[in-house]
Amino acid sequence: MIWLIGAGSMAIEYAKVLKAQNETFKVIGRGQGSATEFESKTGITVHRSPIDEVVKGADIRCDSAIVCVSTLSSFDITLQLLGIGFKSILVEKPAALSLDEAKQLYRASIEANANVYIGLNRRFYASVEKAHQLIKEDGGVRAIQFEFTEWSHVIEKLSKPRKELENWFLCNSLHVVDLAFSFSGAPAEMSCNHSGELSWHKPALFSGSGVTQTGVLFSYHADWESAGRWAIEIQTSKRKIYLSPFEELAIQNKGSISISKFALESSLDIDFKPGLYKQVESFLGNKQTDMVTINSYVEMLPHYLKIAGY
Repeated sequence: MIWLIGAGSMAIEYAKVLKAQNETFKVIGRGQGSATEFESKTGITVHRSPIDEVVKGADIRCDSAIVCVSTLSSFDITLQLLGIGFKSILVEKPAALSLDEAKQLYRASIEANANVYIGLNRRFYASVEKAHQLIKEDGGVRAIQFEFTEWSHVIEKLSKPRKELENWFLCNSLHVVDLAFSFSGAPAEMSCNHSGELSWHKPALFSGSGVTQTGVLFSYHADWESAGRWAIEIQTSKRKIYLSPFEELAIQNKGSISISKFALESSLDIDFKPGLYKQVESFLGNKQTDMVTINSYVEMLPHYLKIAGY
């Protein structure tokens, strides 16, 4: 049994995947509006009672939980699930908005003898899978550059809590930085610079560089007050690999100035929210080596916070 915690737009996407994978699951949601919309779009009943009441009497030791509630509720809900007795939990990023909270989740998972994974679906794009394959064929990564520019003129109009906006790097840009370091390895040395501020986020301009634990040189930039987009460029000994947008892959071979789009078999990224099908498949199918554990998240979070300027 899988317990889907939350009934918002992301829960609807998870429900599509779980139905396609013929999984048995129940949904628990607190918001009346989101629960009604979920039921309308999926035909699946949402249990509106508190989590502990819904699962009361159920043997959840072999059950899994997927947490896709609001960003500001994820930490408390995940702690609650660990306390109830769940042993396998997938929680949508960022799961925690501070290193202290992330460490609390890690300690709670150890005490409960449970596994907690952070949902970062970009890792499971068909384009990313192909990029890893090309990197392996070429003998590894030499250097990597990435950009996590956010469109502040759009974001500032979103109906988001102030705390979520103030932590927008962790709540959104994390997708880029996590994916970049999944190719190159974690930073060993890093210099970070910041400048500017928005009415809802400080800083607004980011730039930095360093070397990873595997010897890969990296650099990054982002300007939330200018033009730009998410992008990752990976250099091997034979080619440069472009991910921008992340759903697509393009390559530039050594000795050539032409950049060609790579043909991908990406039906799962078309039929479902990109990356989600394979992420759920990995979570439920004992392929969690591809996933971000709460332990590895705690190890990487200080680097993320340094890049963010928090």
